[in-house]
Amino acid sequence: MFLVGSGARLLIVGQAPGRRVHETGIPWNDPSGDALREWLAMDRAAFYDSSRIAIVPAGLCYPGTVNGADLPPRPECAPAWQPRFRAALPGLRLTLLVGRYAQAYYLGTRRRESVAQTVRAYRDYLPEFFPLPHPSWRNRLWLKNNPWFERRVIPALRESVAACIRL
Repeated sequence: MFLVGSGARLLIVGQAPGRRVHETGIPWNDPSGDALREWLAMDRAAFYDSSRIAIVPAGLCYPGTVNGADLPPRPECAPAWQPRFRAALPGLRLTLLVGRYAQAYYLGTRRRESVAQTVRAYRDYLPEFFPLPHPSWRNRLWLKNNPWFERRVIPALRESVAACIRL
């Protein structure tokens, strides 16, 4: 489930489509997407405007679930498809790396020991990348334990994204 327009300036790379996204065919069409749009201070119309924003998960296909939890993206997917999508986006200015799998693929050895440390060091990856935790309901405890994220990272995220997609 991806959404790509050749004029996009912002690329959002998540993990892999979950069950609800798989069923609707719309990326980030679930509570995680609601939370991500809230972090970005963006309504659905702006978020799904493919002339400004491309959405491509690290894994393109629904990986299934085990014990109610989505499986991780298939490991061969990102290396096979991410370079092709990026090549089709000549005006790309910023890539949001949402969650551990997107960060692992794009940052490799540059990422820190944990998602929290990588996100806290977001300035080190700008202007090309902006790492974020996954906005899943499963990460509510992470958000509660890391109040600096909402105080410092969210405002910087909104500023970076607004500057990137201004036409």
